[in-house]
Amino acid sequence: MSKVFRISIIAALAGFLFGFDTVVISGADQQLQTLWNTSDIFHGTFIMSMALWGTVFGAIFASYPSDYFGRKNTLVIIGFLYLISAIGSGLATNPYLFSFFRFIGGIGVGVSTVAAPTYVSEIAPSNQRGKMVALYQFNIVLGILMAFVSNYFFRNFGNEPWRWMVGIEALPSILYLIGVWTIPQSPRWLIIKKNKIKEAQIIFFEITKSDMPKTMFNKLISEQNDVHNQNLFIKKFSLPILLAFLFALFNQLSGINAFLYYAPRIFESAGLESSSALLGTIGIGIANLIFTLLGLYLIDKAGRKLLMYIGSIGYIVSLTLVSLAFINSWEGLSVPLFLFIFIASHAIGQGAVIWVFISEIFPNKLRAKGQSLGSSVHWILAAIITLVMPTALSYFNNPGYVFIFFAFMMVLQLLFVAFMMPETKGISLEDLSEKLSS
Repeated sequence: MSKVFRISIIAALAGFLFGFDTVVISGADQQLQTLWNTSDIFHGTFIMSMALWGTVFGAIFASYPSDYFGRKNTLVIIGFLYLISAIGSGLATNPYLFSFFRFIGGIGVGVSTVAAPTYVSEIAPSNQRGKMVALYQFNIVLGILMAFVSNYFFRNFGNEPWRWMVGIEALPSILYLIGVWTIPQSPRWLIIKKNKIKEAQIIFFEITKSDMPKTMFNKLISEQNDVHNQNLFIKKFSLPILLAFLFALFNQLSGINAFLYYAPRIFESAGLESSSALLGTIGIGIANLIFTLLGLYLIDKAGRKLLMYIGSIGYIVSLTLVSLAFINSWEGLSVPLFLFIFIASHAIGQGAVIWVFISEIFPNKLRAKGQSLGSSVHWILAAIITLVMPTALSYFNNPGYVFIFFAFMMVLQLLFVAFMMPETKGISLEDLSEKLSS
């Protein structure tokens, strides 16, 4: 295993904690609403979506620690946020305290969606960048699967199983902290933000076993000295801003987070018993993992656009079938089967591509800010959708009408991929910056 690949895996483990933290609440969902006897509005606003509002906060402000303290040090901070959240949530005695610690964990998630893809994209070689940044998404999916497995394992554990479900995250948080302490700073960050040229060249040689290419070095020095390259929101960067905004927007308008957060509830709406619904989520996690691996394998071979075409068409077909199954009351395993197709479409498309694509399209000096923009849009939509989901499911009394809305949004995503999205495969970050910002 190459050193740069090993470093990428360690940094991408922030994604494991992201996936675990985001989805572990699904197992505690109905237990907590029953325990504290909360309304659908309160439950959606505080218990279920508070972590997502923390994620929004973290994503909005993540560029500041990423740029000031460095990508590596920010990843260390993330580990401590996850650890505090896991312990606090597991010991919480009321819904407000629980929501506060979930908010802390959410900040960690939001910051990780900026710092980890930014870091990995900056140390990865151009011809392997897609695969290495996609390791972050693979770890998200692995974390989701392990959260589903953990929830099923702890479903009858003790008097209050939910405490074990959310508290067990402390263990991977500690392991992550140990690993991330050993990785180096990003050479690109050292040059662009700290002017530590010699240190950057030494680290670059240590992780790649080669000197920094002269073309890359000259472009980094040029970008560092460009006084006009300080503000993201100028006309020069309007295209990357629009691309990041729309990519993140469509990611959430697929309904992926709404489904992951409320998977057991949706399965029960389809007629599965509570235990079978939790078991079904494990199957969803496995399908997600398998197709994420396939996306990871293809992203540097087939390119980003082809994966997005496959994912978009899969979304449209599966979401339409899910909505029809609910509306027409199809019996049997039709809904779980169509949802498996949905999760496979997400994994090979948006899931594999989003963090890679957004981390590629901004210049080095503004990469953290651009990543923060895309992540903020992603998480604001995720929080809003998660907040209204319990009310929407109760109001329509049939999830089919919710899923048909998501299907229509994916038709619009397909048009975005066809007519707006550029291919970024195999192009250096510096060349991409020139191409998209000219």
